[in-house]
Amino acid sequence: MNRAALFDVDGTLADTNHLHVTCWWEALRQAGHDVMMHDIHRAIGLPGEDLLDHLLGADRDKDRDDALSAAHDTLYGTYFDRLPPLDSAAELLRELHGRGWRVVLVTSAQDHELDALRRAVDADDAITATASSDDVSEGKPAPDPVHHALGLADAPAHAAVLVGDTVWDMKAGTRAGVTCVGLLCGGIPRADLEEAGARSVYRNPADLLAHLDQSPFGQSPFDQSRFGQSPSGRSQSALR
Repeated sequence: MNRAALFDVDGTLADTNHLHVTCWWEALRQAGHDVMMHDIHRAIGLPGEDLLDHLLGADRDKDRDDALSAAHDTLYGTYFDRLPPLDSAAELLRELHGRGWRVVLVTSAQDHELDALRRAVDADDAITATASSDDVSEGKPAPDPVHHALGLADAPAHAAVLVGDTVWDMKAGTRAGVTCVGLLCGGIPRADLEEAGARSVYRNPADLLAHLDQSPFGQSPFDQSRFGQSPSGRSQSALR
């Protein structure tokens, strides 16, 4: 039975969430929308159209959506040659690959963004496949991207772990029936990640790598449902 290690990229493997916040804020400002950066931050991880629905309302005039997305893409594209990977991100992917996990990137980024992110993370030798927002009709928090990634890995949901940094990652993984691990490096609080479905939470890729054997990646697929619960019901990561 194949095992799938599913990873979000922005905010999980690359330190890019706040770049997205700034670029969306500027794109929205140029279009006359006054949106707080805090609210934009909480929407990062959603596909572009869903992000705009979340921030501006689904009943808005959508005629300028393409221009807003294009403005964000142009601004974000100026960082493509210097996107910062998170510490130990590549080492984590390679360690899992070496242990026999099929590593699949599951991202709301479009293909051209994903290419830049893969260059930044620099671990293509450990990556089995990628699933981007261009591959599915509905992005996170719908389970479609995760289902697609499981198909690429040829792995069942009960033998998969999804690592992400947003509530949208956790909701998508939970709805797809996979075990979810949250990372705090994207800026979302632990409690929000756990409420959205994170079985355990770590600071960043380096922290997860250091505790890999005690994480869901160190468990048998048949033990996943029991992982992380202390007698009090709190996750093990919350007790560290």
